[in-house]
Order: sequence, then structure tokens, then C-alpha cells
Amino acid sequence: MKNLAFLIIICFSLNTYAQIETDSLYISLRKQRLIDDPLTPSKAAFYSSVIPGLGQVYTRRYWMVPIIYGGLGASAYYYNFNNKEMNKYRTAYKRRLSGYFDDEYIDIIPETEKLLEGMKFHRRYKDFSFMFLIGTYVLNIIDANVGAHLLQFNVSEDLSFSPYIESDYFDYSQSAGIKFKIKLD
Repeated sequence: MKNLAFLIIICFSLNTYAQIETDSLYISLRKQRLIDDPLTPSKAAFYSSVIPGLGQVYTRRYWMVPIIYGGLGASAYYYNFNNKEMNKYRTAYKRRLSGYFDDEYIDIIPETEKLLEGMKFHRRYKDFSFMFLIGTYVLNIIDANVGAHLLQFNVSEDLSFSPYIESDYFDYSQSAGIKFKIKLD
């Protein structure tokens, strides 16, 4: 309990600032041009719509590119896999209706009608994979746009956080609190 009280006193007696002035010295010229250009978000969205991930490269967020291509690649792989399996089930079903019982599923699925259920199963997951493929593509464009907007988001140097202890001189009481200072232009 004694350590907790000491920790609280230390926290309220220190001034903590969200930003330091030396941070602005480390912004490269290219990044500063991206911040100053009002068309950066629309350019990033356009670049990502033409080639997925290019908008993230434009705004120098390279770490997003493998995530985007991983999502697109996994969705395309499962779309292709489920499409092939659906075609196998459909071909086996058609062959059984024609009187040929030499398909690869004859030992596993002896009933002809069960092949339709397998075909519907793979068609449903093929459709889900296609929706994930389109969703990943759209999220790529949205991410490029939002990332470029956040690149231009201006955090003022006046944004600060300072815990304080205030004394009331009229009745000799003390109160502790947190003060946030935000300056809006």
C-alpha cells in the first residue's frame, strides 16, 4: 500500500508530453511532400485499385503488402480448390446418371444423390472464397485511402498531458486530477 501511494505521487508530480519538438526533424522530404499534397489519399486509393498494395507502397507502409497479397492469394487458392472439387463432384454425378460407375467416389459415396450435396458444399465455399477475394481487394483500397488520410493528420505540439495536485487555499484541502489540454484551431 505504501508503494502504491508513492507510485501515485510520482505519477502526478511528473509532466508527460505527447510529443517532443525534435520529432519534426526526422520527417523525410518525400514524406513531407505526401503530407502537404491534398490529393495523396485519392492517389493512394487509385494506385491500390490498379495494383493491389501499390497505394501502401506509395505511402511507404511496406509492411501491409504481404498481408494484402496473403489475403488475396489465400482467397484465390481456396476459390480454385473448391471450383475443382465442385467440378469433380458434378462430373461424377453426370457419369453416374449416364450409367458409368467408375468414378473416384464410388467407394466413399455409393449413393448418387449424395454427390449433389458434395457439389453444393463446394459451390457454397467457392462463393465464400470469391466474396473474401473481393472483400480483401476492397479493404486494400480502403486501407490505402485511410492510411494516406492518417498520414496527413496533424497532431499539434500543444497537445499535452500533465497530472497535477491542486490545493484549495480557502479550506486547506487537496485534490488530485488529470488535465488534458487540446487546442483546436
